[in-house]
Amino acid sequence: MKLKDLFKDYQGIDTEITGISTNSKQLQNGDLFVCIKGANIDRHDFIDEAIANGASALVVSKDIKASIPVIKVDDVDKEFVNILKKYYENPQEKLTLIGITGTDGKTTSAKIIQQLIGNDLCGYIGTLGIDCKSFEEHTNNTTPSIEKLYESLDKFVKANMKYVAIEASSEGYFYHRLDGINFDIGCLTNITSEHLNTHKTLENYIECKKQLFINSNTQVLNSNDIHFNEIKKVSNDFVTYGTNNDNLIINSFKCLPNKTDICITLNNKSYNVETSLLGKFNVENLSLSLLALTKLGFNVEDLINKCNKLVIPGRMQVIDEGQDFYCIVDYAHTANAVKNVLEFANTLDVNRIVTITGQSGGRDPFKRKEVGKTTLELSSYAYLTQDDPRYEKVEDIIKMMLDSTDKTNYEIVLDRKEAIAKAVSNAQKNDLLLFLGKGVDKYMAIEDRRDYYDEIEEILKAIKK
Repeated sequence: MKLKDLFKDYQGIDTEITGISTNSKQLQNGDLFVCIKGANIDRHDFIDEAIANGASALVVSKDIKASIPVIKVDDVDKEFVNILKKYYENPQEKLTLIGITGTDGKTTSAKIIQQLIGNDLCGYIGTLGIDCKSFEEHTNNTTPSIEKLYESLDKFVKANMKYVAIEASSEGYFYHRLDGINFDIGCLTNITSEHLNTHKTLENYIECKKQLFINSNTQVLNSNDIHFNEIKKVSNDFVTYGTNNDNLIINSFKCLPNKTDICITLNNKSYNVETSLLGKFNVENLSLSLLALTKLGFNVEDLINKCNKLVIPGRMQVIDEGQDFYCIVDYAHTANAVKNVLEFANTLDVNRIVTITGQSGGRDPFKRKEVGKTTLELSSYAYLTQDDPRYEKVEDIIKMMLDSTDKTNYEIVLDRKEAIAKAVSNAQKNDLLLFLGKGVDKYMAIEDRRDYYDEIEEILKAIKK
């Protein structure tokens, strides 16, 4: 797009814009460099670097002289969304957008929705990256930067996607990564205390969550969630799922080590659903997904027929190499998610429940002792180890995990690879080994590095050995 097509009042030298970026280090040759002001960084300070790396023009809110075209606006941050919409020709209006928020279950619900629709029609944006049948990309955040979000929506349009399932995180709203996005349908999994390092209070956290329901046409809510009534107040056209008088009623379910049998009532008709997803929490995630998609016009029988083939990488993922014990990998790292996984494990007919887990550094420290207490109370034995320590010491994090318990059914193994190897080598017949926290992440965050690490690869290696 030409610069004058993007800014009608611009009277300077015209030039071709091949992309939009706010990152002076990562921009591509020909990108428009937009000097937004973040909480801690003012991009005006990186103009020289942006020009050196090939920026074709600048958008600023200060008096700047440069060797490339400069467009000055009153407020770059407010203008940024309009620039993105115009450059990408409003891709969000050409797609049916399904947003999912909640403390736990966002990834699983979004992936269920994508798989039930099919990745030839539905894209995905979230913790597991950005993908559809045509392409796949890695992201650093659950909700990517706003320029990456609009770029991805544009790519989905060009790939002939009709739907996109998006994890709408609280931090996504807090950092304005979802500005200008109105969802066709907004869905709630649950709300528990999390991300207080960013939001400071639970009230602030919930206020960010509310933005999805304020900025969506229809809402799908969990009536069993303790914050349901608060979310309901900002919802204008909502349906509910739960165990009471809901649009989708969860009548009963039975959890087995390899599947879950569910009975639901939807639109006054009962259905039996067999799914490869495990645990009560996945019963809720699946219910959310079925209700959302039937609200969008999908046939419930067609959806139910696909439920037994659902596989969510790193979410209650079973590792079966013929060993005489069970291995399940799950991303659970919040207090609520860890509790849900372990409560599910305790319903199964297994020998011991052995949990391998830790807590990440540089994140909400208040949940650590609750996660530690829950892990030791609901596990037969635990290996406490590293999980993205960043600039904190692993031993200090584990000490906080042990702060409110006098249990002794654990062993501290600082290196996660060693902890996995030890847990597998000591596994007894019919034990259930739960590997919690990392899921399918391909790194271990140590200081400012992301060292290569693959949890499933380490488990397979240990089983083979």
